[in-house]
Amino acid sequence: MTVPPTPPVPLVLVDGSSYLYRAFHALPPLSTRDGRPTGAVVGVYNMLRKLIQELQPQRLAVVFDARGKTFRDELFQAYKAHRPPMPDDLARQVDPLKALIRAMGVPLLEVAGVEADDVIGTLARQAAAQQMETIISTGDKDMAQLVTDQVTLINTMNDALYDIEGVKKKFGVGPELIIDFLALMGDKVDNIPGVPGVGEKTALGLLQGLGSLDTVYDNLDKVAGLSFRGAKTLGKKLEEHKEMAFLSYQLATIKLDCEVSDDLNDLKLQTPDAEKLAEYYRSLEFKGWLSELLAGKDPAAEDAGGQVEMEADDDTPPAPSLGRDAYDIVYTPAQLDKWIDKLKSAGEFSFDTETTSLNYMNAELVGFCVAVDDKAAYIPFGHNYPGAPDQLDKQLVMDAFKPLLEDDSIKKIGQNLKYDMSVLAEDVGITLRGVAYDTMLESYVLDSVATRHDMDSLSLKYLGRKTISFEEIAGKGAKQLSFNQIELEKAGPYAAEDA
Repeated sequence: MTVPPTPPVPLVLVDGSSYLYRAFHALPPLSTRDGRPTGAVVGVYNMLRKLIQELQPQRLAVVFDARGKTFRDELFQAYKAHRPPMPDDLARQVDPLKALIRAMGVPLLEVAGVEADDVIGTLARQAAAQQMETIISTGDKDMAQLVTDQVTLINTMNDALYDIEGVKKKFGVGPELIIDFLALMGDKVDNIPGVPGVGEKTALGLLQGLGSLDTVYDNLDKVAGLSFRGAKTLGKKLEEHKEMAFLSYQLATIKLDCEVSDDLNDLKLQTPDAEKLAEYYRSLEFKGWLSELLAGKDPAAEDAGGQVEMEADDDTPPAPSLGRDAYDIVYTPAQLDKWIDKLKSAGEFSFDTETTSLNYMNAELVGFCVAVDDKAAYIPFGHNYPGAPDQLDKQLVMDAFKPLLEDDSIKKIGQNLKYDMSVLAEDVGITLRGVAYDTMLESYVLDSVATRHDMDSLSLKYLGRKTISFEEIAGKGAKQLSFNQIELEKAGPYAAEDA
C-alpha cells in the first residue's frame, strides 16, 4: 500500500467497465417507481463524485469497453467466451450512467477493437512520457502491470492503494512480472488458459526462483531443483504447453499504443451541464442529488458557476436538514403520539437504542431514537442523574413502539441491528421484524478489509459529516459516564443524530 495521493492529481483514469459490474453486484437492486433499475448507476456515480472530491483531478477520463470484438478475440476465440451476457437489468443502466458522466463534464472514452484496460494503459504511458503522475481507479488485478513510480492504482470500492511495493506485497511479484504471473497461472475471469496445473503458488515459485516467463523457458532444466511442491515434474508440463503460455502472455498484456489523442489536455474537466444533470436526476428519481443541485451544493456541478436557476418538481423534497433544529426530545405523551403517527405514515424509519452497556445481556434501555425524512427524535425514559427532568414511562414508550417494531410491512433501518434486536428482545420482549437495511453490514459487504465500520467513521467517509462522538458527551477513561447519567441537553442531539 502507499501514502494517499496529494490533491490535485494531474491525471485520474477510471475503469468504468470494472466498476459498473462491481457496483451492480455489490449494491441493492434499486429502481425507479416505473421499474427502471438504477443501483449500478448510483454506485458508479457516487464513486465518481467521491473520487473527484478527494483527488481534485486536473485531468480525468472514465473509460468503458467499446461494443464488439477486440484483437484478443482474434488471438484466441475462447477469450472471455465463458462469460454470460450482461444481465438485462445492468444493460439498461449503461446509457443513463454514461449520460450522467457526460453531463458532469467528465470525458468519457470508448475505443473500438480494444478494451478499457488498453486505453487506460496507453494514456498512462503518455502521461509518464510527460513526467505526469497518474492514478488509475480500478478493481481489476490486470492493471497492476501498469504500476510504476508515476502510476498508482486505487480501488475506490475499498480505498486500497497500490504502488510498486504495494503490488509486490499483494501479488508476491512486482509490476514487471504481473503479465508473466497471469501467463503461467491463467485468469479464469477472462478465460486466459495459462499452463494447465499451474496455480498461483506454483507460478510464484517459478517467477521468484527463476525470473520472467522467458527466463523460465530458457532454464527448464533448472525447474526440478526449485523448492516447491511438484517442481520435479513441472518442467515437462511447461514444455508441453509452451505455446499456450506465450499465447496467455499476449492475452494478458495491456496494449500501450491505442489510437487515442496524444493531447492529455483533452481530458480536462469541462463545465458541468447543470440543467442536464437536473433532468437526469429527475428522470432517475435521485431526489437527494437533485435537492443538492437546486441548493447549489452538488459536488458534480461545483464548477457550474453557482446555484442552478430552476424550479424543483412538486414531488421533490427539500434537501434534508442535519441541523440541531431537526432534532426533537420527546417528553410528553402528545409528542410521542405525534411521532408514532409520523412513523406509521412514512412506512419506513431508522432507529437506534440507547442503553447502559455494550453487552446486550446486561444492557438496559435508557431511550429510543428514531428518524424519518428530514427529522429525528430522542425519546428518553431512563436518565436518572441528579436534577434530570421528568421523562415518559419506559413501558408506555415501548408499548407504543411494539406494534411498529414487530410490523413486517414497516421497513426498519439501523446500524448493527443485531445488537438492537437482542436488547429489545432481552429487555422489553419485542421481536424486531421488517429489517430493510443495516449500514454496518452494508459497509462490511462493500469493504470487508476496512478496519472501521462504526457509524462515526461511515458518516465521515460517505457523508463528509463529523458526528458527535460518545466521548464528547460522556468523557473518557475511568470517569466516563454511562448513558443514563448524561444530561439530556447533550444526550438528545447525540442520540437523534445517530438515528
